[in-house]
Amino acid sequence: MLSIKTLSETFEEECWISVVCCLLLACLYVGSLYVWRGNLTRDHPNTIKRHFTSVLCVSAVSPLVVLAWTNSMKVRPSPPLWALLGIRLEGFVPAALLPLTLTMVLFLGPLTQLAIESPRGLFHDVKAGLTDSRSWSKCVKDLRWLKNQVVAPLTEVFVFRACMIPMLVPCIGPTAAIFISPLFFGVAHFHHIIEQLRFGQDTVFEMLICAVFQFTYTYVFGAYSACIFIRTGHLMGPLLCHSFCNQMGFPAIGSVLQHPQRPVILLSYQLGVLLFLILLFPFTDPAFYGMTPICSLLLTPRSACA
Repeated sequence: MLSIKTLSETFEEECWISVVCCLLLACLYVGSLYVWRGNLTRDHPNTIKRHFTSVLCVSAVSPLVVLAWTNSMKVRPSPPLWALLGIRLEGFVPAALLPLTLTMVLFLGPLTQLAIESPRGLFHDVKAGLTDSRSWSKCVKDLRWLKNQVVAPLTEVFVFRACMIPMLVPCIGPTAAIFISPLFFGVAHFHHIIEQLRFGQDTVFEMLICAVFQFTYTYVFGAYSACIFIRTGHLMGPLLCHSFCNQMGFPAIGSVLQHPQRPVILLSYQLGVLLFLILLFPFTDPAFYGMTPICSLLLTPRSACA
């Protein structure tokens, strides 16, 4: 086994291997969605089932790419492969709770609006949704719900965070990886233009505006998710946050400006952002989660790992 110093030098000299592996994973993920022939929309049940098969297969292959990367670098990371991918028990409970709580704080504005508009109260609706077996049964049978809340978050976080980031962090450092890894995630979402072109749903200008907006949104979220993954060393945190954000959707700022309770909701938006910025680093402090496996590959401690 190479020394840590030699290991770090090897990564820095052969960063192109890491980049190529990440590009390969991104191409496999997006390309797998187009191996099926047909003219059905992406929300058609048959299309969703095919996409499930594709992305789950890519997710199963992705760890092999990471394993091949470790072999090409002639190294064996001190943590097991699955720990490197964020699948470990140490610090699991805080990893499942703190990042999700932090994300809910960021969405304090939309949650406040939902609470105001809910006839029976937001907490009553949430409690009923969590305890009602019929509600869960309906969700599990809904392919679109499974796609948005389970399969898409699980496969995207696993491929674009758990498998890509361990290959990038030793090469460019954790901070740079937070801002570079989302590029693969953001660009991957441009494939939606293909469907819009095929079905003629929008004008070219509308498609470009939509693509730019979606890239910006997914890039920002990808950076946040990468930060959580690196600092916690867990897959669960980014996964739950991704699922929660998919459920909430992008905040409808326009409706807030016309809302009767506009001052209260706007204040909650501002308070949520302020509290999020204050709590971001305390809630993702690696001290809660044990030694982050990725950071064990670094020659010297970095800010995102300490």
